[in-house]
Amino acid sequence: MERLFEIRFPASAERLSMVRALVKKTAERVGCCSELSERLVIAVNEACMNVIQHAYDEDELGEIVLEMLNNQGKVHFRILDYAKPVDLSNIKPRDLDDIRPGGLGTFFIEEIMDECDRGHLEEGTGNYLEMTKKIS
Repeated sequence: MERLFEIRFPASAERLSMVRALVKKTAERVGCCSELSERLVIAVNEACMNVIQHAYDEDELGEIVLEMLNNQGKVHFRILDYAKPVDLSNIKPRDLDDIRPGGLGTFFIEEIMDECDRGHLEEGTGNYLEMTKKIS
């Protein structure tokens, strides 16, 4: 796998515009069409926003690590946080019939990406999300 970039940034919504621009530009550079690049931006943004909103406590200054890799016609994202391990059984899309604002990030991620894998970092030091999408 070729590492395209790795960035570390504070778990703050104000930092996501930089992340979105970097993902879009990098995705297009490795051959993703504009539409796919935009969809990847949505998935990564939603994943990072979930970390910001749900992983860290309000008074905790957290960090997110985002890697983007190119693997033989597939783009691969790895998102790490160093928050307390989350209950993985609680991470699921809500029912689409439940009409209310927010809460669709997991749905969008699973709709956009070909593969998603979630888990805990070793020794309970955080969480990870890995997402893969074939470049078409």
